[in-house]
Amino acid sequence: MATEIKGNVSGFIIQGFSDSSKFQISLFVLILIIYLIILMGNLIIFLVISWNPHLHTPMYIFLQNLSIIDISFTSTILPNLLHILLTQQNNISFLGCMTQMYVFVALANSEYFLLTAMSYDRYVAICDSLHYITRMSRKHCAWLIIAAFTVGFVDPFSIVILISKLSYCASHLINHFFCDVTPLLKLSCSSTFSVELLIYIEGTLLTFNSFLLTLTSYIFIISAILKIQSSEGQQKAFSTCASHLTCVITLYVTIICLYMRPTKSYSLERNKYFSLLYIVLGPVLNPLIYTLKNTEFKSSFIRTRQRITFILYQY
Repeated sequence: MATEIKGNVSGFIIQGFSDSSKFQISLFVLILIIYLIILMGNLIIFLVISWNPHLHTPMYIFLQNLSIIDISFTSTILPNLLHILLTQQNNISFLGCMTQMYVFVALANSEYFLLTAMSYDRYVAICDSLHYITRMSRKHCAWLIIAAFTVGFVDPFSIVILISKLSYCASHLINHFFCDVTPLLKLSCSSTFSVELLIYIEGTLLTFNSFLLTLTSYIFIISAILKIQSSEGQQKAFSTCASHLTCVITLYVTIICLYMRPTKSYSLERNKYFSLLYIVLGPVLNPLIYTLKNTEFKSSFIRTRQRITFILYQY
């Protein structure tokens, strides 16, 4: 029987991906490039929207906040992973581990709720366009964003507190590349039933209901689009929703596969790479999906680039 340490855990050891130095160097370079792409793409979105007042509409304000979440979300995990791959120093304090897990879950939750708010915005724009300005005023938009972040950051408190009170085996080796919920539950020598039950309850009440609200919005949206007489009008309406719908499907399919199942059926080795894909896929794709065919954003980006170039030339 594994030795238990209760109440005096000082820290954990993060195993990471591989003991092969050659593989870790290649992985370090790959993750560094991906992280820089994420920072650059989402920072461009944030700056372009900030510096162009005509983009201060609900759709772009939501997108700006999504870029903030994507930068923060990846920055919670990837810099520490890069440090581990480069230096092989894979120790993390107990407080640092709990903090990383809390911020990771809080930002993930905030993204789900923000995407739900964005689907509501698209629903009002297409299904109730005459009242769009009233229903999606700056005040209402601000309240939706505040609610998304508030619920997102309050929700993980109880889970993190329960996990912090568990007894952990003497090895303290986390078979993952960051402090995630399931690997910590696997490491515990005490019963994790109450934690798993709470995860399922909160997952059903908040995350799954958030998905249902998004799904319901799109049922009404698609129904309204199909009633449009001209094919050009249908295509234009679909184009305003396609990017958001793609991100929603990618996010929820990944999160359900990762977390919404018992830990007994969880393969840590296989899911390390799946977790990495989940962490980087959305933040990499979101800037491309939302802006690649957006002529309004492209023209604003060109103006912003010209402004920055002009300022640099002044110095």
